[in-house]
Amino acid sequence: MKKVYEYSHLGGSEILQVRHPEINADIDAVIKSIQNVPKTKKSKEKTKGERMLYSPKWLNSAFREGLNARGFRELRLSFRVELPDYPVVIKNAFKQIDFVKGRVLTEVQFGKYAFMFYDMAKFQYFFNEEKADVGVEIVPCRGLTKDMSTGVSYGEQLVGDILRLRRHFPAVPVKVILIDVDEAAPLFSEEVDIPEEEILAAEASESPAD
Repeated sequence: MKKVYEYSHLGGSEILQVRHPEINADIDAVIKSIQNVPKTKKSKEKTKGERMLYSPKWLNSAFREGLNARGFRELRLSFRVELPDYPVVIKNAFKQIDFVKGRVLTEVQFGKYAFMFYDMAKFQYFFNEEKADVGVEIVPCRGLTKDMSTGVSYGEQLVGDILRLRRHFPAVPVKVILIDVDEAAPLFSEEVDIPEEEILAAEASESPAD
């Protein structure tokens, strides 16, 4: 796969380059190592007919194998949920990051947009707990999602919303990486109009893409 765009939020890219260059190189190497991505999922959606699509499950598995091989491991912190003036106490609640190495948090997201934005909240939590210096979010670009299930969100929307929040959230350094398959055509200047039926189908989807 290849990187088509990077966004540095609150100096995320610069922190990786200066403080964690080896981890930064590991992430780039894993992205580059995922080649010849097959279309293994047959669409059952009316808007896409019976086209063969890229599978989020396949991509997640490939990233997990590559990152784990380079020493990235899951990080989980458990806690109790106790609310003021509320009698219920919830035990064994937790926050979890899929891939952590050193003080770098990494998430690979091929799900709905809500999961992308929740990753930002998780980065904020672990940063506040002084468990990390920076987060890395690896997400598909709009071009890649056109060959995936409806409901898989695209990184352009995430970066756009971070910019619209005027850098107030997340209050943690993050690098967002937009990726595409190697054989994808080079990007060119264009304005993309999202079809209304695609928006409605994504909103109606109740489960994460698989």
